[in-house]
Amino acid sequence: MKHILAILILSVITTGSSFAQARMTGVLDVEQRRAALAQSAFASIRAACLAIPREASWTTLKPIAALKATEGYGTDGSANDYAWAVMVLTGRALAGDVQSETSLRDLLLNWAKANAFARTEVENDAYYALKRVLLPTVVGYSIIQGGLDDEQRRVIAAWIDPLVRKVDHIFDGSVDHNNHRYLTDSVLMAWGAVAGDEALYSKGIERYRAILAEARADGSLPLETRRGARALWYMRQSLSSMTVIAEIAAARGTDLYALSHNDVTYDRVLSYTLNGITEPRIVLAYASENYIPGDESDFRKADLGFLAKRGHGRHYMAWVEPVVARDRGGLATRRLKALFARSIKNERPLIDEFAGGNATCIWGR
Repeated sequence: MKHILAILILSVITTGSSFAQARMTGVLDVEQRRAALAQSAFASIRAACLAIPREASWTTLKPIAALKATEGYGTDGSANDYAWAVMVLTGRALAGDVQSETSLRDLLLNWAKANAFARTEVENDAYYALKRVLLPTVVGYSIIQGGLDDEQRRVIAAWIDPLVRKVDHIFDGSVDHNNHRYLTDSVLMAWGAVAGDEALYSKGIERYRAILAEARADGSLPLETRRGARALWYMRQSLSSMTVIAEIAAARGTDLYALSHNDVTYDRVLSYTLNGITEPRIVLAYASENYIPGDESDFRKADLGFLAKRGHGRHYMAWVEPVVARDRGGLATRRLKALFARSIKNERPLIDEFAGGNATCIWGR
């Protein structure tokens, strides 16, 4: 642990100015972002924060006691309405909509008092569903906590904290090393940043380093590229969690985007994924292992469905927002910006649990 903290301190000292000037905050610097959204240059981004209307019925959503494992391939989606409400209300609250901030407060308080999700089955699939819900919940709380009184903060934090610690669970098999674990540690880090728990926060840093160490020289991730038709699907999902971890670290002045292990960087992983999107055949040698490929059994038919908005408003490429917003050089970033401008930008606002919510609102430029 001392070694990790020393690395964090050194990173803060040696990082570039865009990171070094960031203030110590939670998931993001809320006041700084609100100030930016008030500027005329951010008018289109503020509009993206408010693009989805607030629904009065959201505050009366019935709390869910437990998420459950599903039969076969898939995830319990019973909390989708709750997650969507949280993500939409969070964006609206960040943009200064007082009614939405009040609605989000009431929603979180109601579910906290009901101890929602506390009886979630101790199964990998069920915990995966819980982690997807927890990330936007933590981000939402992070954004409105300044407007809560002490008792409201205590009630909501006392609900979130044990749920976050619950998902820090070791299951048998590769799920404790692949994108499932990346999502776990993004949740732990986010809550650690909000709650001031350095042990939880450091799990995100450790996982980020582990991802780079496990990557092949070409930037591919072995446990993701073996997934048949969904090899690129899970490469993209891994990048989503890596991006969330990097952005939380950036709020503390730590530049994980520049971190390198044996010449593998974030951009190397990104570049491999972009290469695969452009020419899916490059992943076939790895994808041919066809490990839990999903609905498509033919590993040669790459699933690129993540490039389009999903049926219920979410977009799996929401993680792109903070990456293209940063003034970073490099071919991978330029290629991502080109893809964003060509195929993704018109889908704004980009909202997704894996990115913590309305990523256009939180990070977009």
